[in-house]
Amino acid sequence: MKPLENNLERLIKEAGYLVVLYIVLIGSFFVFGFSVRAEAKTTRIKDIVDIEGVRDNMLIGYGLVVGLNGTGDSLNNSPFTQQSLIAMLERLGVNIRGENLNTGNVAAVMVTATLPPFTNQGARIDINVSAMGDASSLQGGTLLVTPLKGADGEVYAIGQGTITVGGFAAGGDAQTITQNTPTTGRIAEGAIVEREILFDLNRQNNVRLVLRNPDFTTARRIARAINGFMGQDISLAENSASVKVNLTREYNGTLVDLITDIEQLPVQPDQLARIVIDENSGVIVIGANVRINNVAIAQGSLTIKVTETPQVSQPSPFSETGETVVVPRTELEVNRGDDVRLAELDTGVSLQDLVTGLNKLGVGPRDIITILHAIKAAGALQAEITTM
Repeated sequence: MKPLENNLERLIKEAGYLVVLYIVLIGSFFVFGFSVRAEAKTTRIKDIVDIEGVRDNMLIGYGLVVGLNGTGDSLNNSPFTQQSLIAMLERLGVNIRGENLNTGNVAAVMVTATLPPFTNQGARIDINVSAMGDASSLQGGTLLVTPLKGADGEVYAIGQGTITVGGFAAGGDAQTITQNTPTTGRIAEGAIVEREILFDLNRQNNVRLVLRNPDFTTARRIARAINGFMGQDISLAENSASVKVNLTREYNGTLVDLITDIEQLPVQPDQLARIVIDENSGVIVIGANVRINNVAIAQGSLTIKVTETPQVSQPSPFSETGETVVVPRTELEVNRGDDVRLAELDTGVSLQDLVTGLNKLGVGPRDIITILHAIKAAGALQAEITTM
């Protein structure tokens, strides 16, 4: 009996080990699954904030585009183009004042660009070119030297180059075909930075994080994430739009390192329950946090169709006083929309339940917009409606 008892004891121990291993694996699975779901809701701080003072600067300039194949400005209708052309030629030693200019190969344009932060002198940036006059296309044109100025009137870049246009225009006397917008174009790396915008980030004693979507909850979560990472209270949520971070001793003189470490921290942003509606296009965007109270929705419509079918009334043959006249005939059709369907939505339903309920009614985007406003007016929609 001893060998049997020993074998039985060994089997029990092995079975117990397998049960423990199974429990550990199952526990690990749930822990792993939970961590994946939690991470799926978080995002990096750098993706939801901007650094105060670190921003783009807009540049603008006025210039001339030449080399157009008869698609430029008509000088009679665009006097500013003619004046600019004369002034440019005079700077090059060509005097044509008093002459009758007649060319369709020149166009006056506005040139815009964005100067990124910390861009060094000599770097190249992209520029956009847009026609000002009645030019039909900038295809094949070349932008002449154009100073690009900032809001302070100082020149920060110089632009020049061949324009790339994403559309075209072609036609004759009876028909014209236009694709996209041929009167705007782009020059990749078409401007050279001549002046830097001075901003020494490392000389700052603190940094302020500006939330792209202001929210008190998100701001507090960012501050707590930074304090938890640093092990001390160095950040404070000032309001819903900004979080102030003070410089510590270990980052003294290296604020860039502090910003780099902060940007990689995960945080779970919060958002306001909001519905955005574009009534022009019928686009509706419903946030995931939208909830509604118990409400019943009935959707019906009244359609009135008016059809005009004019008829010709002719007099009898050989009639001396009769005349041919057009007699109006109007057909009126009214559809009362008697097929009215009722859908009931329970309290606290989510976005999916709301969409499902509206789809049950078979309503289109325009009707959904009206229904959402009606639910809001009834006090059952727990969300903010923003109309674009």
